[in-house]
Amino acid sequence: MKGARVLYLARHGELTTDEHRRFLGQLDIPLSANGRTQARALRAFCRPLAISRIFCSDHSRSRETAEIIARQRAIPVMEDSRLREISLGVWEGCSMSEIAKEHPQEFKARGEDLENYRVSGGESFADCRLRVLPALKEILLSTSEDILIVGHAGVNRVILCDALEIPLANVLRIGQAYGCLNILECGDAGCRVKLLNLVPREAAIARVKAETQPKATAIT
Repeated sequence: MKGARVLYLARHGELTTDEHRRFLGQLDIPLSANGRTQARALRAFCRPLAISRIFCSDHSRSRETAEIIARQRAIPVMEDSRLREISLGVWEGCSMSEIAKEHPQEFKARGEDLENYRVSGGESFADCRLRVLPALKEILLSTSEDILIVGHAGVNRVILCDALEIPLANVLRIGQAYGCLNILECGDAGCRVKLLNLVPREAAIARVKAETQPKATAIT
């Protein structure tokens, strides 16, 4: 690909609440202790990579993951509010079972049209795409070297759908685990996905945990 460089696209680490059972959207939920371990595992993976800048959203979970990855390296971390997670309006903070029970028609309608259904006070995935893709284009135009973006599950999926040229109706078919990394090659012809949803191996996470444990003091 002409003029190609690498875009590393990460998802933040695990949160202090279970998002698989709740609609979180743009609620500012912090990383859990395990989420910070996942961010350190990402740092270990990224250590040999020639990353010139790191971009993140202004959600604390994205910013803290980015700052952990950048620690001990002279890499600037730059916030961009356009990289925020998709807004889920009045559903934010509610459990999925609660919404399905109390608003069954709306819950069903969103499931049938993920691209265009807009929760009251929130965004559709089409809305999310309209702010995320211009931000990505601007970021790529402002840099010429390899970069890292620490995004969110929804945001990353929007970027990946665009790169793969698949409809947003399939957005939830793309796996994005906590602390995962996607690798895209970006050039004049657009971005090509080279690796998807890579999670540092358990052995790497165990090594990071061992490195951060207090050292035992020998008794003589």
